[in-house]
Amino acid sequence: MKLIIAEKPDQGLTLASIFKMKKHQGYIEILPNDIFPQGAHVTWAIGHLCQLSAPEKYNRDWKKWSLDSLPIIPEQFQYEVTKDKAKQFNIIKQLASDPNLTEIIHAGDAGREGELIIRNILRLTGSRVPMKRLWISSLTPKAIKEGFLALLNESDTRNLYYEAYTRACADWIVGMNASRLYSLLLQQKGFSDVFSVGRVQTPTLALIVKREQEIQNFVSEPFWEVTAQFKVDGKKYTGKWEKDGETRIKTKELAEKIAAFCRDKDAQVEDVQAEKKEFLPPMLYNLSALQAEANRRFKFPPKKTLDVLQKLYQKGIVSYPRSDSRHVTEGEAEMFPEILRKMEAKDEYKEFFPLPFSSIMQNKRYVNDKKVTDHYAIIPTEQVPDLERLSSDEKILYDLIVRSLIAAHYGKAVTEYTTIKTLVDGRALFLSKGKVQLEEGWRKVIPQQEKEKEPILPLLQAGDQGTVLKADVKESKTQPPKRYTEGQLITLMKTAGKQIEDKELEKVLMKTEGLGTEATRAGIITMLKERKYIDIKKNLVYANSKAKILIEAIGTEILASPEMTAKWEQRLKDISDGQASPKQFMEQTNKMVGHLISASIEHAGKWTFSEEDKEGFTPGKFKQKRAANLGRCMLCDGKVVDKGSFYGCSHYNKTKCTFTISKSIMGKTMTQKLLKQLLKDGETELVEGFTSRGKDKTFSAKLTWDRQENRVKFLFPQKT
Repeated sequence: MKLIIAEKPDQGLTLASIFKMKKHQGYIEILPNDIFPQGAHVTWAIGHLCQLSAPEKYNRDWKKWSLDSLPIIPEQFQYEVTKDKAKQFNIIKQLASDPNLTEIIHAGDAGREGELIIRNILRLTGSRVPMKRLWISSLTPKAIKEGFLALLNESDTRNLYYEAYTRACADWIVGMNASRLYSLLLQQKGFSDVFSVGRVQTPTLALIVKREQEIQNFVSEPFWEVTAQFKVDGKKYTGKWEKDGETRIKTKELAEKIAAFCRDKDAQVEDVQAEKKEFLPPMLYNLSALQAEANRRFKFPPKKTLDVLQKLYQKGIVSYPRSDSRHVTEGEAEMFPEILRKMEAKDEYKEFFPLPFSSIMQNKRYVNDKKVTDHYAIIPTEQVPDLERLSSDEKILYDLIVRSLIAAHYGKAVTEYTTIKTLVDGRALFLSKGKVQLEEGWRKVIPQQEKEKEPILPLLQAGDQGTVLKADVKESKTQPPKRYTEGQLITLMKTAGKQIEDKELEKVLMKTEGLGTEATRAGIITMLKERKYIDIKKNLVYANSKAKILIEAIGTEILASPEMTAKWEQRLKDISDGQASPKQFMEQTNKMVGHLISASIEHAGKWTFSEEDKEGFTPGKFKQKRAANLGRCMLCDGKVVDKGSFYGCSHYNKTKCTFTISKSIMGKTMTQKLLKQLLKDGETELVEGFTSRGKDKTFSAKLTWDRQENRVKFLFPQKT
């Protein structure tokens, strides 16, 4: 008899579904068949059935949060069964203790976490039964059957387990010590809350806070540009004034002089440059690339993309979702013609067939065994579904994956970029830029999303003569850096904070060491939301006062360094490759934590925080005993108090008074200082840096209370 242990109940059911079977409480009985002549049992974890023990399990004194008890470093780490999952653990333990059991098949997800989950369970059961490993990248009947016929030895994935176990222990050491350290030190500064600190979450947060500070410190400056409309050889087009590569003019007076000089003057085409650019089809998706694309096109949060992708995987219609590869093996590529034949029969994809290239087997951009490690790129499987039976979210993601495969069988897209230089009266130079798509190529399958389409310019030659029809001055303001979207944050984590142009992205991502792993990045962003460090509004990421206070306190310590954390990830990867020692990694982690504790305690006396962050901070776990009175309610005789993410009336429980004011108004924090001004005087001082919805442009205004509409409104300064 053999015992198969899957990671989740539905995966266990899928693995058993290709055989005749009987369902029982907590497990499935597979009846004797060609692969399992004596039959088998399939059971499952429910994700993490086990967890690392809490500090007080090692030492009772560690239960109390105290600087004196730091560092907390167990001599030997212990796992324990999670209380709410004890019932399923007992079922697994009972099955693993069957005297007729000859072999256990580890069938967790084919990745780090799956490796850790099942092996930890087996450690706690005390089982000594020989183990084999099922390692598959899709859950189609064909893949499952082939996987059971080609099981790996236990030793083949042992180093991956060492990496996952070391990662978990290192994260526990950093999290337990650094969270207590900064919570206690910041509590002494008057910030009563639990400040969660982590090996990956904190450098990620540092990147977000850095961008928030760049936006906050940005000083907008006005500039002017001159545009002109020309009529040359009977053809009209527009251009923008330029000098020494710069189109922006620092004063309105100079801009108007240039425009006045150009009006009704003669114009001559000085130069026409046409440059063809070729764009190869995009690479196949790995998880990060798919999360970034789904966020960019459909505003999917990365966690949602992973969850929906997991459902598609469990239905057997896409390959393993947590892959970090963008290539496939030759073996997988052999299946593409069959998959594409099935796609051709679907109304949604008929227009893309016949394909320009019937095979990509020899194309190393997609098919390269050397660039596939544990898993290949995310692709549709030969089990093509009825698309109408998928949910709307499933259909969106499945369509992206299908189109990426179809596009790989198309040729390059070719675009011609044209630049016309026009000289007015022999002195003022104007540039006109346009583009024309010469070959659609793969963009027939994946159309380009363009916010502003470049104009199509007329066919002109150097020396053509004409006139200036009109010249106008346009006033603009310099704009602060844009906030990250959730999708951009995933890419930023993968590049360890390096800002990379799209054209360079693919090459750099193959070499870079990132923050976290494909499987954990979405969870880190979700964790930062849940722990009240960031807010996501209309897909944009905002760092709040709690985040800025923590990162200010951490300063230049290693925990805020994306580059150093990325190097930790590389060392962990070396453990899975058998090239580094788990013991040495833990020794270095313990040493780093010891330095962090002593350095932070020493420097805490010098910490300083901005008044805005102090006032914008909302107490968390350690609640203030009595809410501070910030002023009189605008609707009744109650008092306005801090209620967490907003300000509200103290009489709400008695009278249901509806007075509330959000703490965040169009990208700016409504501080207690501003609120007190509003409640006392009816309006605030002039506030700079409000962000227009959808336009990402900033403006300045006062906030005032409209007594007729009973809401906050903007009061704009009068233009002189």
